[in-house]
Amino acid sequence: MFLPRNSPEAMITQQTEVALDFLVSGALKSALPAACAEPGSVSIVADAKEIAGKKVVLLTMSTYVFRIVTMLYFTLDEPTVRYFGGAEATETQRMSDADCIDSICECANTFCGALNREVARNFPHIGMSTPNVLDRHCVDYLHELDAGYAKHFKVQVSDSFALYASVCVCDFAHLDFTVDQTRVDEAVGELELF
Repeated sequence: MFLPRNSPEAMITQQTEVALDFLVSGALKSALPAACAEPGSVSIVADAKEIAGKKVVLLTMSTYVFRIVTMLYFTLDEPTVRYFGGAEATETQRMSDADCIDSICECANTFCGALNREVARNFPHIGMSTPNVLDRHCVDYLHELDAGYAKHFKVQVSDSFALYASVCVCDFAHLDFTVDQTRVDEAVGELELF
């Protein structure tokens, strides 16, 4: 049964928010190439205006009772190209913008996929979209989703480079679940074939 957003039954509990914070942080760490693994490397950003990035890769996950929107921000500048180019981004060879965007989209896809896999432990009937690249100003309209959970995350990859992500959960029913935060899932980040 779908409920209007202002219904007291349609809500995300505090323990679900804690679970989502944990799952998003883990999915980000597993998805980013050479991401920092220290406990403080992923933090919550209070205001989306603090987020750097001119573009965003957006993916969604949907089930009967909610829709999750994930966003990974980026700007096609030298630090980003070097980070996503890896071994290809040498002094003499620069990764093309198209290849860099492909790499960023794959990273966003892996992030969303890792989160999808974890959420599917509680909600097995869940589908995932393909990546869409949008202009950053689209994020200014996130409030239109009337999400029960909307948070922004910063991943401090190195002293001089950080990436940002946002996750919104539009709930159509009461959401209440927990996760075992002591469990270490070795499969997180593995490629799934369909």
